[in-house]
Amino acid sequence: MHIDQLSTAELQSQLATLEQQYDKLKGLGLALDLTRGKPCTEQVALADGLDGILQGNYRAQDGTDTRNYGGLDGLPEARALFGELLGLPAGEIMVGGNSSLTLMYQVVEFALSEGLQGPESAWGNNDTVKFICPVPGYDRHFSVCEHLGIEMVTVPMLDTGPDMDAVEALVKRDESIKGMWCVPRFSNPTGCVYSDDTVARIAALPGLAGANFLVMWDNAYAVHTLYDDAPALASIADHCRARGTLDQVFQFGSTSKITFASAGVAFLASSPGNLAALSKHLSYQTIGPDKVNQLRHVRFLRDMDKLSAHMAKHAALIRPRFESVLDTLESELAGTGMGSWTRPRGGYFISFDTLPGLGREVVRLAGAIGVKLTPAGATFPYGLDPLDSNIRLSPTFATEQAVKDTVAAFVVCVRLATVRQKLQQQSG
Repeated sequence: MHIDQLSTAELQSQLATLEQQYDKLKGLGLALDLTRGKPCTEQVALADGLDGILQGNYRAQDGTDTRNYGGLDGLPEARALFGELLGLPAGEIMVGGNSSLTLMYQVVEFALSEGLQGPESAWGNNDTVKFICPVPGYDRHFSVCEHLGIEMVTVPMLDTGPDMDAVEALVKRDESIKGMWCVPRFSNPTGCVYSDDTVARIAALPGLAGANFLVMWDNAYAVHTLYDDAPALASIADHCRARGTLDQVFQFGSTSKITFASAGVAFLASSPGNLAALSKHLSYQTIGPDKVNQLRHVRFLRDMDKLSAHMAKHAALIRPRFESVLDTLESELAGTGMGSWTRPRGGYFISFDTLPGLGREVVRLAGAIGVKLTPAGATFPYGLDPLDSNIRLSPTFATEQAVKDTVAAFVVCVRLATVRQKLQQQSG
């Protein structure tokens, strides 16, 4: 029954039952964790074939000895492989080390301090620099902005992607907005896939925005489907080419959740001119990336057919964890009015919204019984969710049984916090 239909007596009866359930959970000494979206041990083990795959042959296709210096843009065969993953030519790809976050930080810092088109284009020439951040969103994107002194302006995340009416209105009236963060396929944390219309409108943003506007297109979950019917993502590069805005988009990806999280390969894509400018900038920081690891990945993943088969194994491992969370939420909370949640077809997260004002309380209640959740507010800039409602659930890392136990305890915390709030509202 919906909570709004319950009488005070019925709420008090539920409260007594929930407090008994909560006290029982507290006595179990739980140690459960649904915080960060890390691959589980079985997932990383799928890539154990990387170890020893070179068999002493360190030569790339063009004869390059990958053990030596150089190759700042990455191995040609690595650029070709990851270009195919993004649907782009190798000439628009740069392959780096193990972290796409590092590449994102380097691009933003370069645009801020030196400028992609020279010193006059540097964002730092302005008194104020702002970024558009769709929310709920990825906390590490927000951390990059906060660390570099970039102000963050939020727009709502819809089922189709960012609220583009709000985005377009912002860039038209505020020239200090210099960029926008995007996780376009299986967005973190909602799991939505940007619609074709949203992709087209984002590609057109530079024509509406002030000078030197950049779209930061973090396609972290490009191949991380859970189901064969998962929605496809339109090519932002194709839309940009049609509009002449390719210089204003950087795409990012990595194998961090494909092979080894700590020893994967990261890559980015942009126009040849942007890649040349960035490569020159990076030449003052590094002699080149780990080409041995790039070669290992090329020989292990080989082509898109092998990659797709590999990702199907990932999906088979984590799909039951997602279904366990969603089945429990559906059976225990559907129709109660105590919360809402997304049902992603891929990616690494489920986004849960409590009633306003209860996000932090649910996380607190869970922590007190040994259930670690991502802090409420983490999916908003500065950790401040104005509604105090969004909680990101990350079911991939824990065992299947631990996921079941965690979501069962989570539901008790949600119900307990909600019933208490409703009784307080009635008494107030």
